[in-house]
Amino acid sequence: MDRRAQVTDMQPNLDSLKIKIFGDGADRKTMVELYRNPRIKGFTTNPTLMRKDGVTDYERFAREVLAAIPDRPISFEVLSDDLDEMERQARTIVQWGSNANVKIPITNTQRISSVPLIRRLARDGIKVNVTGLTTLEQVSAAGQALGEGSVFSIVSVFGGRIADTGRDPVPIMAEAVERLRRYPHVELLWASPRELLNIFQADAVGCHIITLTADILKKLPLVGKDLDQYSQETVQMFRNDAVKAGYVL
Repeated sequence: MDRRAQVTDMQPNLDSLKIKIFGDGADRKTMVELYRNPRIKGFTTNPTLMRKDGVTDYERFAREVLAAIPDRPISFEVLSDDLDEMERQARTIVQWGSNANVKIPITNTQRISSVPLIRRLARDGIKVNVTGLTTLEQVSAAGQALGEGSVFSIVSVFGGRIADTGRDPVPIMAEAVERLRRYPHVELLWASPRELLNIFQADAVGCHIITLTADILKKLPLVGKDLDQYSQETVQMFRNDAVKAGYVL
């Protein structure tokens, strides 16, 4: 039986997971609330989420979050498309807090590789989260660059976006785990998950981290729910809405 079949057949149990769950978002109140949950081991943000959550002052937001959550890794992304400016911004961000990780995209918008920059930052002891990856070639390049450092670093592979293209992300993530195995300080993060099942898929193939938005995190109590009960609740929902709408045939 392959790993995918094992994931499908097993009874899900959050307590059995080895993978670390990070919160993904940019609402400070929500992040602080999640911080109180011992299951949440860190946080990630990005400019898209910050814009969605109404962040207007990046540095103020980041410093407030780092002050409120001082002992779990939090990733903040550089904003520039110029590699030299990315480096300046990265070196600025890490000064905001000892638990700040710097997100560096694997390329800029012109498809110019950021690997040389990642290598420099890693060598200088800066905790980097390489983001935006979708291919195994990118994983290998990022791993080699981060491998030249010795501090905790992250490679974020966007499993959800891979799935959006009709490809199965599970074998890709499994191979990514193997390609990073030689770098013990580098951890693989499953980014952009679409459903709770992705947590168990990521755990089964050996991913170190999965990052979840608040909307997905709200579904955690569903893990292991009795399916017969869930079926009855679904039927009840349809019946209640039909009555409330006053539909007749």
